[in-house]
This record gives sequence, structure tokens and C-alpha cells, in this order.
Amino acid sequence: MVIDAHHHFWDPAKASYPWMTEALAPIRRRFGPEDLKPLLAANGVDQTILVQTRSSLDETREFLATAAQHDFIAGVVGWVDLTGNVPEQLKSLRACPGGAKLVGVRHQVHDEADPEWLGKKDVRRGIGEIGKAGLAYDILVKTRELPAALALVRGLADMRFVIDHIAKPPIASGVSSEWAARLKPLAAFPNVFIKLSGMVTEADWKRWTVRDITPYVQRVLEWFGPERCVFGSDWPVCLVAASYARVIDACGQAIGDLPMDDRERIFGGNAAELYRLPMPATEPRLPILMPPITAERRP
Repeated sequence: MVIDAHHHFWDPAKASYPWMTEALAPIRRRFGPEDLKPLLAANGVDQTILVQTRSSLDETREFLATAAQHDFIAGVVGWVDLTGNVPEQLKSLRACPGGAKLVGVRHQVHDEADPEWLGKKDVRRGIGEIGKAGLAYDILVKTRELPAALALVRGLADMRFVIDHIAKPPIASGVSSEWAARLKPLAAFPNVFIKLSGMVTEADWKRWTVRDITPYVQRVLEWFGPERCVFGSDWPVCLVAASYARVIDACGQAIGDLPMDDRERIFGGNAAELYRLPMPATEPRLPILMPPITAERRP
């Protein structure tokens, strides 16, 4: 079972996306299931996790309804107001069509003005309610917010967390010491996973190669181990820097010559564990698990 544990849908004609700056103009159009499904078939991906893009309960309801209509969407990471009545919001979402596919919650923490936002009493209480409901929490932060993320997971050892996009290191500049020093301590907590996602858009969009992202992937693998690393495409955001197929291939190359069992975990099993997904038996997808020789990999 191959799982893409991080992708999005959106439609700028129907909603506002404050993060969609002018630089992202090439992807400022509708992306939906009809766009992604052929890519999954072409690249041997069986299931996906659809992740929120706006601070909107309405979007989460829409995503759950979409997931109910498409078997390939195994789960939805939605949004709730963490400072509000979280149990009531979750109850409402689970009563929606597709509500059973709610597997996690996320908030765009790195867009908050306060780097200690995750440490606020009401926010932490709300995240604790996410854990009590049996859901995972996606931590979307950059280097600035990692200390607050560390304090959060230290205080909530009984719930599952995942750090999105390996905390967005400054790959384009290559200045990684602060990112490394702040991210590594989170690996000490066995309930914290990390997504090998969003890396190509932190690199130079036009000139990046696998060699640019490999040092970051290798550090994360060393710290978290292959048993807590999770592949995600971050499609369609990734399209400003790489095609869907190239993102998959780049991750497969960057993780190196791992045993097949470890590759299968990174490209599926870990996502199923993190989000508590059922895992029907399928044939391994060799194009992902054993990446093809490309121009970048030839001697």
C-alpha cells in the first residue's frame, strides 16, 4: 500500500487563500480529485491524505464530503478553532458526510505573529482535545516556532503528532544549523512523526537537484528513524518546483539504499500508523520503492 500522506485541493474562484502570493500565481487555479487521480494511477499511489489549506470549518466539511465520494482519499486532516469548543466542533464534523474519514487536525502555525502561539493555554487545551478524540495533530511550523512545538509535545506524550515538511528548512540558502538544533530534540519523543514533504519548494525552484535535499532527508532519517518518516507530495504546491512524479522520485533517491521494509514504511506503512488507516494487502509499487535511474543518479 503506497500512501501520499500530504496533498491539497483548492479553488481560488470560490475562496480566499491568504498564503497564495504572487509567486504562486502558476498554481492559482482549481485543483481537485479529477486532477490528482490520473497522477496516482500513473505513479502507483493507492491512497492519499487530504490536508487543510484554510482556517475554515466549511473547507473541512467540503473535504470530508469529497473524501466520501473518492475511495483513494483515505483520510482528511482538517481544521478546527483550537481556542473554541473543540469537542463540539469535532462532533459536528464527524456527523458530516465522510466524517469517519477525519483523521487529524492542522493549523497554519507559522503564519501566526506570535512564535509561542502553540504555547497558549487555550491552544494547548484544544490540541489536547484532538488527542483525546483519537486524532493526530499536524504541526506546521518553521524554525522560529520549533521551541514552542517541542514544549507542546513534551506536555502531550499520549497523542500522535507529525511535523509537516520537515519544518521547512532553508534549503535554498543551505543555512541549516539553527533548524537542525531546534528540530533534532523533537525526535526524542516516540509519538512524533515527520513528513518528508514540502522540500522542493524550500529549495531553489528552478535549479534544485536531489543533492540539495538529500542532506536534510538523511539528517531527519538519522534522528527519527525510518519508522517515523512519512512521505507526502505536497501537491499541488510542489508544482511550482517539480512534477508529481519528480517529487516521488526525488524522495525515493534522497532516502538512499534502505531495506525494502523501511522503504515500504516511509511510502505507506508509517502514514497508516500515524493516521490509524486500514491497510488492505496490495502488491508493492516498485517504481516508488525502488526509484529508477535518472540523469541525476547516473555516475
